[in-house]
Amino acid sequence: MIVVLKNQIKNIIEAYFDDKYEKDIEIITEEPKKLSLGDIAIPSFSVVKVLRKPPVEVANEIKATLENSNLPLAKIEVVGGYVNIFLDKEKMAGDILYNAIKNDEKYASSTIGNGKTMVLDYSSPNIAKSFSIGHLRSTVIGNSLKLILQKCGYNTVAINYIGDWGTQFGKMIVAIEKWGNIEEIKKDPINILSELYVRINNEEKEHPELAEEAREAFRKIELGEQKYVDMWKWIRQESLKESEQIYDLLDVNFDSFNGEAFFNDKMQRVIDILENKKLLKEDQGAQIVDLGEDIPPALIKRSDGGSLYITRDLAAVMWRKETYNADKLLYVVGNEQKLHFIQLKNVIEKMDLPYADDICHINFGLVLKDGKKMSTRKGNVVKLYDILIQAIEAAKNQIEEKNPDLPNKDDVAKKVGVGAVIFNDLKNYRALDYEFDVNQMVKFEGQTGPYLQYTGVRIASIIRNQNIDLTNLDLSLFDKEHYYEVIKLVGDFDDVITDAAKEYAPSIIARYLLDLASSFNKFYSIERINTEDEKIRNTNFALAKAVRIVLNEGLRLLGIKYLEKM
Repeated sequence: MIVVLKNQIKNIIEAYFDDKYEKDIEIITEEPKKLSLGDIAIPSFSVVKVLRKPPVEVANEIKATLENSNLPLAKIEVVGGYVNIFLDKEKMAGDILYNAIKNDEKYASSTIGNGKTMVLDYSSPNIAKSFSIGHLRSTVIGNSLKLILQKCGYNTVAINYIGDWGTQFGKMIVAIEKWGNIEEIKKDPINILSELYVRINNEEKEHPELAEEAREAFRKIELGEQKYVDMWKWIRQESLKESEQIYDLLDVNFDSFNGEAFFNDKMQRVIDILENKKLLKEDQGAQIVDLGEDIPPALIKRSDGGSLYITRDLAAVMWRKETYNADKLLYVVGNEQKLHFIQLKNVIEKMDLPYADDICHINFGLVLKDGKKMSTRKGNVVKLYDILIQAIEAAKNQIEEKNPDLPNKDDVAKKVGVGAVIFNDLKNYRALDYEFDVNQMVKFEGQTGPYLQYTGVRIASIIRNQNIDLTNLDLSLFDKEHYYEVIKLVGDFDDVITDAAKEYAPSIIARYLLDLASSFNKFYSIERINTEDEKIRNTNFALAKAVRIVLNEGLRLLGIKYLEKM
């Protein structure tokens, strides 16, 4: 709401100066840190610099221009070289309450993405390994971005680009043949396969010949040798079973599970284009694309003829653009893959394909355990499934203490525990690392998911069975700071969603929800909601309902369930 008004004010003043002085002057609009200074402030200095007039004279000219507009402005003050604008709080509050309550879960939806398709590549675990908390970030960031983009009108395609191809499968097969027992492995496939994977990586340090054996085993898969293909298929199938457990708990779903193997028969087209454009060069028996002095070359084929990750990614880019008519291809992948995407975009450009700029690396930092990166190869991983179950149990213990008679405690605990894990991730800006602490994230107070869910439940209990008459409100209450602070945040929801979509940053919504909940709880501590005065009571209930609508929808956009009771 404020952002829209700021843009309208900016456009009016810029048009005025362009018309009167034939000068293209950029006007800056700000939000003062204190409400006492107004809702919007305009420094005059950018105009002063061009027109060479005194700041106060320019500020008064801006004031006169805005007083002739039809915007909902209650008061305009000139203080030094600043124009401080106070909005018509009553009109604003009435409009926001009406829009929020009438639109309900559709409130703050937009059409900025209408007619556009975003393809999102996220989660994408490697098969034959336990789904660790290291894969949590890609999964929940990608899922939230999908929901946010849908809210903005985009068509989305969610792809789980399973890591089901590569030399690691050669390693796995060699480990099984040397140290495994198939019947034992079948009893607990992923755990035993993970142990074997750690073992072969450790053994390889003293026996480097194992690396060559692994490459040879993978080549047999590539060449279609039935025994090895069957082992690969079985490992893939068992891995997907474990992943489904995680996705069910997180309530995450995909439109496609086409992994790396899907593109094996689509890579030749890439090779042909590179050859026709004379981009392929031989380097120590391998085939590369030279990307200049500043970027390492892209390795397209190994010296033994085996395919590489970037070759499959090039095939995937072309296939996704053509199959889905995609406007953007979003890759929710860790910071450490930055070079890969630089190379990918550069090769696409060299191939003269017109969509290098449509490839977006949505990077994110690490989930740390005791300050250290986790690694499947070294064996120091924490399984995400175990963490989710631990969080659910911790949530249930708190529910037992606070509300032992609550029905459906198990279902509520699941929503609270899983929501706590998701929110703890998404409240952090995605590009930064963060430390994982399950005990902190499940608390009902502080900057946590359960705090937001609890605030929503508190509001639900306030407005339950209440009839709210939007024609019988006392909008003068919004001249009070604690009323206006809440309604202003409710009105900001559409701008927050738009910013989160533009920045590909769910943390913008997460932080906003914390501010909204804090602001409402402050309001609740000051005001008695259910008063005898009908107009005040109606206004209080309407404000509470609007906050509840935004909290519920904000949590949904983060992939978190809201609750009626807890």
